[in-house]
Amino acid sequence: MRCAARGRDERRLRICLTCGHVGCSDSAPGAHATAHFESSGHPLVRSAEPGRQWAWCYVDEVFLQPAP
Repeated sequence: MRCAARGRDERRLRICLTCGHVGCSDSAPGAHATAHFESSGHPLVRSAEPGRQWAWCYVDEVFLQPAP
């Protein structure tokens, strides 16, 4: 999977749960996932890292874990 803005593999990718846009995390140059939220208003992303199933809500600044 690749960051839509940078076009290269990234370790910390985020997937928009509204439209599927893939962007890199805030720890990567450009913070493209956050930039996508700021331009689109799409509030939820999830981690695209294998084995990670958490999500983040930008509006409420809430970290979400899947139910056990």
